[in-house]
Amino acid sequence: MTFIFVTVVLDMLALGIIIPVFQPLILTFAHGNYAGASIYSGIFATIFAIVQFFASPVLGTLSDRFGRRPMVLLSNIGTSIDYVILALAPNLGWLFVGRILSGATTASITVASAYVADVTPAEKRAGAYGMISAAFGIGFVVGPAIGGLLGAHDPRLPFWVAGALSFVNFCYGLFVLPESLDREHRNTFSWKRANPLGSIKMLRRHHELSGLAIVLQIGYVAHEALPQLFVLYTMFAYAWTMRTVGVSLAAVGVFTILISAFVTQRVVDRFGERRALLAGLLFGAIGFAMYAGNPLLFWIGLPVNMLWMIAGSSSQAIMTRRVAKNEQGELQGAINMLRSVGMIVGPPIFTGIFAYSISPAHAWKTPGAGWIAGGVLLFASMIVAARVTSPRDDVREEVETTETLEEALPAEVPVTQ
Repeated sequence: MTFIFVTVVLDMLALGIIIPVFQPLILTFAHGNYAGASIYSGIFATIFAIVQFFASPVLGTLSDRFGRRPMVLLSNIGTSIDYVILALAPNLGWLFVGRILSGATTASITVASAYVADVTPAEKRAGAYGMISAAFGIGFVVGPAIGGLLGAHDPRLPFWVAGALSFVNFCYGLFVLPESLDREHRNTFSWKRANPLGSIKMLRRHHELSGLAIVLQIGYVAHEALPQLFVLYTMFAYAWTMRTVGVSLAAVGVFTILISAFVTQRVVDRFGERRALLAGLLFGAIGFAMYAGNPLLFWIGLPVNMLWMIAGSSSQAIMTRRVAKNEQGELQGAINMLRSVGMIVGPPIFTGIFAYSISPAHAWKTPGAGWIAGGVLLFASMIVAARVTSPRDDVREEVETTETLEEALPAEVPVTQ
């Protein structure tokens, strides 16, 4: 876990560094046209998500065949090349190429999640996935701050630093990171399993995963409310300055680290994965509702909403116990596919709601409507989660082969869901 934690921290740090400067770089190519830059930024985000949608299951399935380590190395070197392309890009066309390459090589999280399933016992996986979330938090607290400082000197410098970090990550993996998947647990590669539709078939093949996949999918769509609404909403509704927005985003990162590292596993140990899943979704919905209130409620809502992360770690822990060891990479590829769908579907939903809610075409203004919509989605996913799980989902048996799968499953799980 130490090895894979460092890998993810370096990866997220590199990604966080370019967050403050990527859109300004687009703006320079758009000749200062903010509307045009916004359109291009949306196109790049969609292209990235679509490419990731098709690439993640392939890389996850390849990791089941060849091991996790080669796929981590491939991801890191590909991401390093992407940042170099962005640093040298003379026009929007090259940014487009960079986004395609980045979407195709973002295997580190998919493979890291499978790595976690390889090296941790079933009862400790929720906490291990919480540590992966903590790595996200570190990257998104420290990375943007570094990127902003570097970008003030040279808008291209953060891309060079991010590329160097990814190359360091590659070297770390090459010389330090051990392989986690034993040869006897490896699976044959199949294009049938390695495409997005194959991932859907895997979820359908394991009906016991289908209900939880719906829970995850709703959550991933709702999650897009955060990147799409956070800055625009606080500036419009509360007249926050960019400094206040930056402080609040840093607070989000701090809460992410604290909850992931110190809360998730304790909650799961005390209450079990199922109740932790339901509680996390409920806290997420309440936090979204608090965001739609006054500034004080918004600040209080930050840690409340961040408790939602407990649900993600718990649902993944439950799902990993329902498949065999040689299917963990395929499972994580399927989960990442659901995340990619959320990244494609979510942004137009929440930006559309926000634009309509503040439109001058009508006298009433409800800028918090997007947050309410996100809360409703999470509450709905909590109801689904309650239906497709049972108290016996806290069972600790490890599923070794697909043949023993049915024996290891709790009988009460309504698989028809």
